[in-house]
Amino acid sequence: MTDREAIEAVVRTYLDGLYEGDADKLAHAFHPTSALTQWWEGELKITPRDAWLEAVRNRPSPKSQGLARHDEILSIDVVGPDMALVKLRCAIPPRFFTDLLSLLRIDGRWQVAQKVFMTELRG
Repeated sequence: MTDREAIEAVVRTYLDGLYEGDADKLAHAFHPTSALTQWWEGELKITPRDAWLEAVRNRPSPKSQGLARHDEILSIDVVGPDMALVKLRCAIPPRFFTDLLSLLRIDGRWQVAQKVFMTELRG
């Protein structure tokens, strides 16, 4: 498997976990020290991975609500042998997200080290 294929597999695990509400899949894709960062309503919000996973466990999944998927990988940039940046779009309607995922190869495995994202409310 090439690095690009391995990175895409991690991103697909993330997108599947998000749609299915599967915190274990998300935990596998994200390094334990990772966080989610956004600028929302004039404030910088940083959510540690484990707090986010707990929120995922306690909300209905898009799949369980019969919502359509809106996943799209826009770009994968392999910056170096151990670093990549992925830009994607996904949704939990009515919230639509653009994510920038920084991935690092840690202990031989690609993992999301940081997620920076923006949210749009539609509908």
